[in-house]
Amino acid sequence: MLKGSLKLTHFVLIMSVLNFIFFHLPFFTFVFENVDCKSFNGLILVISLIVLMLVANAFAFYLICFLSRFFGKLFLVLFFLINSIAVYFINTYNVIIDESMIGNVLNTNYEESSSFFSFKLILYVILFGILPGIYIIKVKIIKEPVKKFLIQFSVSLLFIIILVFVNAANWLWIDKNSKRLGGLAMPWSYTVNTSLFYIHQYKKNEKEILLPNAVIKDNVKSVVVLVIGESARSQNFSLYGYPKNTNPLLSKTKNVFHFNATSCATYTTAGVKCILEHTNSDDLYEILPNYLYRNNVEVIWKTTNWGEPPVHIKEYQNRDFLRKNCKGEQCNYDEVLLTGLKEQILASTKNKILIVLHTSTSHGPTYSKKYPLDFETFKPVCNSVELGKCSQQELLNAYDNTIVYTDYILSQIIQDLQQLKDYKSTMIFVSDHGESLGEKNLYMHGVPISFAPKEQYQIPFIVWVSDNSKQLKENEMLSQNHVFHSVLNFLNIQSPIYNEGMNIYK
Repeated sequence: MLKGSLKLTHFVLIMSVLNFIFFHLPFFTFVFENVDCKSFNGLILVISLIVLMLVANAFAFYLICFLSRFFGKLFLVLFFLINSIAVYFINTYNVIIDESMIGNVLNTNYEESSSFFSFKLILYVILFGILPGIYIIKVKIIKEPVKKFLIQFSVSLLFIIILVFVNAANWLWIDKNSKRLGGLAMPWSYTVNTSLFYIHQYKKNEKEILLPNAVIKDNVKSVVVLVIGESARSQNFSLYGYPKNTNPLLSKTKNVFHFNATSCATYTTAGVKCILEHTNSDDLYEILPNYLYRNNVEVIWKTTNWGEPPVHIKEYQNRDFLRKNCKGEQCNYDEVLLTGLKEQILASTKNKILIVLHTSTSHGPTYSKKYPLDFETFKPVCNSVELGKCSQQELLNAYDNTIVYTDYILSQIIQDLQQLKDYKSTMIFVSDHGESLGEKNLYMHGVPISFAPKEQYQIPFIVWVSDNSKQLKENEMLSQNHVFHSVLNFLNIQSPIYNEGMNIYK
């Protein structure tokens, strides 16, 4: 490491070079894979991106450190620490740090985040975060005169502008790939996208847009159990033709139907929002549980997950609440959602009931910890959080076991509903999004929907109906928004926003 004092200009150049070397291999790997470097134009683009990355970062670091050497150092230490963690996830899971991924991070609780802990992560933080941070703290910076700062600031800004316009022929390519490039550029991927996330969240949460009042049209006892799956992709369900028998129970259950479906997004918050809203929109419309609760329907929400829009109902029960009334090993898994399910339905004083079960069964990377040992049907399984270290078969086995467990949970719900002879009942299972399991070197989910692989948006949509209730239409392809209108139809609730074309029942 360098010792002694450094001029501010030299210091920020060193920081920019280290930032470039440590954290931008994924960025330029993508560039080299998608640009013809043998052509003159491609060569100009690559050289320009390298120079622009170095100059732009040095320019930003220069500005921050000139305004305050203390805060400049503080920000740089934070940048290197966060960069090291971000690049670990990019290299390990092949994710990009865009706005949706920031939403995933900010909506992740301790239990989920701790499942990513590994020795490799510690190594990344020490080598690329802590060691550079120690150097940044110890080095003495010689501040430069204001006049010199203004000259260098202006020259750098002018150089950046010229470089941008020199690449006018490449603007279309940069615009086309802006999400991926922006999600791999450090530290701008998370700083800019975190700001955008909070700006958009503020706009969304300013006020929930209420829907027009609804009317319950009869007094027939009816119950809908909506099960929101987590990271379940349809291609691993044997109901959809998967060669391994991952649905041993549902495949033998009468009145079970499955439909092809796609998710609106590849991350939980947007996927769950889409399931609960009447239309796919960036606006925050009143969601299904809130709407029905306001219109005199009994609504119960049970969850072992997170990331849903604000739920305004009386009976909201999270994992900690459910565990208090549950005994046995199954209480550590999603079976806890089934605790007292039938009894709650029978205890209701209302004729129309919606129960939402928000599961977490197939969420990675620790798939093998999402089900009891009795459900480890396929072996050997992947037990590492670094999914790339496992063989494809081990990873698939662990994930497929979560589907076997999901199959069991859904069959248990159906058994409970079958005992309610006085009710017309249905169960709808739909996942928030899919999951990548090493295909195209991608893992888990969160790739922007515009270029996400099919594994991350092709989802199961499974429906069961009781003998005394409605039949189903023939549907070729469903969306998550079909849930809202189908629930209204099954409960016989009349609403001005009801869309018969989005209803799955006859």
